Amino acid sequence: MGTEKQRLDQRRAPVYEALETFRQMRVVPFDVPGHKRGRGNPELAEFLGERCVGVDVNSMKPLDNLCHPISVIREAEDLAAEAFGAAHAFLMVGGTTSSVQSMVLSACKGGDEIILPRNVHRSVINALVLCGAIPVYVAPEVEDRLGISLGMRREQVAKAIGKHPNAVAVLVNNPTYYGICGDLRSIVQMAHGAGMLCLADEAHGTHFYFGEGLPLSAMAAGADMAAVSMHKSGGSLTQSSLLLTGPAMPAGYVRQIINLTQTTSGSYLLMSSLDISRRNLSLRGRSIFREVVHMAEYAREEINQIGGYYAFGKELIDGNAIFDFDATKLSVHTRAIGLAGIEVYDLLRDEYDIQIEFGDIGNILAYLSMGDRPQELERLVSALAEIRRRYQRSSAGLLSQEYLDPEVVSSPQEAFYAPKRSIPLRQSAGQVSSEFIMCYPPGIPILAPGERITQDILDYIEYAREKGCSLTGPEDPEIRNINVLTGGGTEGKGHGTLV
Repeated sequence: MGTEKQRLDQRRAPVYEALETFRQMRVVPFDVPGHKRGRGNPELAEFLGERCVGVDVNSMKPLDNLCHPISVIREAEDLAAEAFGAAHAFLMVGGTTSSVQSMVLSACKGGDEIILPRNVHRSVINALVLCGAIPVYVAPEVEDRLGISLGMRREQVAKAIGKHPNAVAVLVNNPTYYGICGDLRSIVQMAHGAGMLCLADEAHGTHFYFGEGLPLSAMAAGADMAAVSMHKSGGSLTQSSLLLTGPAMPAGYVRQIINLTQTTSGSYLLMSSLDISRRNLSLRGRSIFREVVHMAEYAREEINQIGGYYAFGKELIDGNAIFDFDATKLSVHTRAIGLAGIEVYDLLRDEYDIQIEFGDIGNILAYLSMGDRPQELERLVSALAEIRRRYQRSSAGLLSQEYLDPEVVSSPQEAFYAPKRSIPLRQSAGQVSSEFIMCYPPGIPILAPGERITQDILDYIEYAREKGCSLTGPEDPEIRNINVLTGGGTEGKGHGTLV
């Protein structure tokens, strides 16, 4: 008869504790980094603080090694796994981009099919460029009033699985940037029923693991892997992340995949921030996110009373493509006041010294988390009311839809590495792109390698540029030219499809 596994002490923070012990030892540093605890770069030490640069150290026996952890980093990962309900957790220092790519690379190899929504972050498609897997894109539903892409419908996933029974995995956004969640538990069950893995991009869902009344987390839904962006709503330093795995994933193999691309010089600043933040969430997360939800709901009510704006929430839930909504996300539709989201974003920053997460052609997102205060939300609400009063105009002529269905001609890897030529973007309609174009944030490609360039896409890009969106992706920094396939692309099996 087995015994119940003993719970770990979530008050511990092993990496942080080891660094504090190391700090007190006053070790003479004849190793890297070359700033030698800040002494060699006093301007850096003054800017960041001596306590910070004093623990910017290299791997050594007392501090373990991120590539092959056996002591304090391993303990920190075990604590994170328990806190998040995972079989294993990996500390990641290359951002959630690294977590997403390691997740995809662990599930896929060259020629494998993977089912995923097209409104994924560029890091997912980048992973397909690296490994040569073939995307089976599920076109997301679009909310007509808001123009935003939603989750995958259960019927769409079932159809994709039926048409591509040899696919190795299904990838899900949980949630989207706007806070929209699909029916993750059902999708996991469908994937597993077909012998496929289920992967979750939870870059914007860290708090799901510690909140009350929030959408279901990937590990609770039975997903096999989840990329969790601790630095977004979890409170850790920028570029720190977690990769969570379920019991079906061999941890040793996943570690090998991570080590293919992750640095061998893991930052102890980032790792200790993950350790401390996990402890904070484990001990206080429920009360923290209860307050965040309360603030977000209050702000939604106040913004909707201004008139013109629509701060959307759980009323959108339809039980399928909008199976649930992340109540911490303060997403606001702006088109009815005659302004694109990016225009409101710019006005808030330039006129009111308020920096929100992003603005796109129809919406803005104010990202709320543990560090926000009610008085700052009042300032945001007041600024939005004043912007409406000062700048409102007719909405005629504004684009309404954020998502355009792509025509997939070639796989991302084939297109990225194929012979190419640079031509003026305005003259590229009908050609096949070999690179990305996207607004960042949110980093969802308007155009990805292997997709046909259409006039609708060009019109969208030009509109986004005119409204002030930050366009990124191509080799040409001015985004006046684009690289296209010299042969125009080839259609057929093995190049990717849109279901």
